[in-house]
Amino acid sequence: MDGSVATLCIDLDTSKALKSVVDADAARLRKLLGEANVGYVEDLSPSGGRHLYIPLQRRVTAGEARELVEALGLLAASLDPSPHQNITDGCIRVPGSRHKTGGHQTLVTPLAKAYATLRVRNSPRAVAALRAALAPELARNKAVHQRQAKAATTARTSGAQLTMAGGSETPLRRIARTGLYDTAKYASPSEARLGVLNHFAACGWSLQDVENELSGQFPGLAALYGTQANRRRLLSFEWAKAQAYTNAGNTQKRRSRGPGKNNALINNTSPTKPTGGATNRSSAAIHQLVNDLENVLYAVLDHRLAGRGREGLGLRLLIRGLFGYMRAKETDLLDVGCRTLAVALGKHHVTIARLLPVLAQASDGILTKVADARHKTADVYLIQLPEHYQKLARELTWRKGRIHAVRPVFRYLGDVAALVYEAIERARHSPTTVEIVRATSISRNAVSTALADMEALGMIRRDDGQWKSAAANLTDLAARLGVLEDYQSQISRHRFERAAWHAYLDRFLINRIEEQDLYDPERDEYWLPPGESHIWFAS
Repeated sequence: MDGSVATLCIDLDTSKALKSVVDADAARLRKLLGEANVGYVEDLSPSGGRHLYIPLQRRVTAGEARELVEALGLLAASLDPSPHQNITDGCIRVPGSRHKTGGHQTLVTPLAKAYATLRVRNSPRAVAALRAALAPELARNKAVHQRQAKAATTARTSGAQLTMAGGSETPLRRIARTGLYDTAKYASPSEARLGVLNHFAACGWSLQDVENELSGQFPGLAALYGTQANRRRLLSFEWAKAQAYTNAGNTQKRRSRGPGKNNALINNTSPTKPTGGATNRSSAAIHQLVNDLENVLYAVLDHRLAGRGREGLGLRLLIRGLFGYMRAKETDLLDVGCRTLAVALGKHHVTIARLLPVLAQASDGILTKVADARHKTADVYLIQLPEHYQKLARELTWRKGRIHAVRPVFRYLGDVAALVYEAIERARHSPTTVEIVRATSISRNAVSTALADMEALGMIRRDDGQWKSAAANLTDLAARLGVLEDYQSQISRHRFERAAWHAYLDRFLINRIEEQDLYDPERDEYWLPPGESHIWFAS
């Protein structure tokens, strides 16, 4: 026995998730396999579990089979990968087998179709199509294994104890995905549902966001309602309770700072206003200013900053982040903190603190610091269009689309890919590779690598030598690559650090700080609501 695999066995188990989650996972995998033109045979267990069998014309190694099954497991919360996680063990009941609870495995696929599928089997081309469909999940698992191998090597060399985390999934997220909950903490499904809904409400989700995700990444929450009728009847009522609970908790936190008193530090911390007769700009004027500044960025500043090497990449993305914040908040006076910018760029806040003064010096008058950070307020910067750039900005036509800092998917792909994708997405015509190199001032090798990576993930496509953006949802792709978990954990960590800093300042004003004022896991483990505009308000 060489350990090679002739049939992939997909085990959707009710011990991993509720039955309705198993059914939803099976439907999702059927759709995926159908789109990849992969044949399969399905059976049903008396306990409600399901098996999908994918017969292969050409055997694959045990390692390749494990990669595919574990990648499928990222799409199906109820999938048990253990039958393919070792060579010698791992059994699965085939159709007709007796079940331990009584009854037999029932063949769901029509007998004639099942016979034809098992006789013809799937070609290597079909397996390649399946691997292409699972490219984000395969890349995600590969990155996890590389991190674990690096951690193991570090532990061996340093003598430190190794803790191999299986993922960053929180208990509430596990409930939302699988419907399984700790009965010692939640006495009933309704309490488990409210625990999840309280968390969504605290993170700024809307009822529509929740309803959309019940059939998406959180089928377990839907399963806790039992039936569609119960969900329609209870969801809006429980959502109102969750919002009331969250609002009451926020009010209590504010009151805990001192009953009946309006405590404030002596120093004036109101936003700094520019002198010289400047007035507040209208919303339309701010958007026009950002469009003009983008013209200057693409025509002059990008190429100037590109000469600074790796630091230049960070500076180019940082100024994009500031323009994005400026457009979202509709102001040219920015008091955004380093941690908020760090989340937007996927960097450490110390890196942002180092880059900001460098950017102010290198921006040729576009970014000016007008006030230092003090107590709870950040440094204040003014963004303006210098007089010597005004003619250039208005001679050029505005670019299509919006400017971004680093969208979550590029935490995985890197800064170069973010700039290359922007050059394709916002170009006035579909560019060639040479034109992208010229527009981004990045080396040909780095651009080619970024293009290949994004093409493999279905983000871009090449037609007659020209690159075009594909109809890929970058947020969904980021979730499939696993970077949203790192993104949200960074927001949670910053919220905790900010609360600790504010508590340190407030200790001069109040006698006692309650533990929940610093950190409440029911509220502070942040889940980013759907939509790109939430980033500047979440962190």
